[in-house]
Amino acid sequence: MDLTPLLSWACIVFTVGMFSTGLTDLRKMRESKSADNIQFLPFLTTCLNNLGWLFYGTLKMDHTIIVVNVIGALLQILYIVMYFLYTKQKRLVTLQTLAAAAVLICGWLYFTTFLTEGDARLHQLGLTCSVVTVSMYLSPLADLVAIIRSGNVQVLSFPLTVATFFTSTAWVLYGLQLNDYYITVPNTPGIFTSLIRFYLFWKFASTSQSLPSYKPLHV
Repeated sequence: MDLTPLLSWACIVFTVGMFSTGLTDLRKMRESKSADNIQFLPFLTTCLNNLGWLFYGTLKMDHTIIVVNVIGALLQILYIVMYFLYTKQKRLVTLQTLAAAAVLICGWLYFTTFLTEGDARLHQLGLTCSVVTVSMYLSPLADLVAIIRSGNVQVLSFPLTVATFFTSTAWVLYGLQLNDYYITVPNTPGIFTSLIRFYLFWKFASTSQSLPSYKPLHV
């Protein structure tokens, strides 16, 4: 039985749902007219990651990867624009965006000018995107260590954890179905980090309810 169409739709639905969690931050910015307590770099790095995977999907002619990352890139661009409108650190945001654009242009020139063969370019691009995705999934580990020490899970987003778990699982299964380890391997850490978060919610939820309420920072 070919499960590819079903897994394809699962990847699209779950990933778009995960990207849409940023709409919460967007609503906060519009209501408060401020970007305080909202991190900018996750929007920027996710946008770069989306564009990299979009290039990979285009080379591989994989419509699932293309659709997901077109939607993801557009949402991240929307978040970036809105953040720029409401932040007080416009100079810093501009410099970070220009630096990201420079990295993107250099990467595009490398993969289109120096790597002309299809297979070599596809494999190197897949490896690059995989490394970036793994680093994004593992980047919150330091925050998780701090949460374990403090016992306060209020800084974690439960909906985002659920979305990340289902998204990562769907992509791992999709990659296994296609025999594409560049899809399977980088999404595997997302499953494990989500399970760690679920455990932290289970262990510390009752403790955190007795702690003072703080504005959540999405991890």
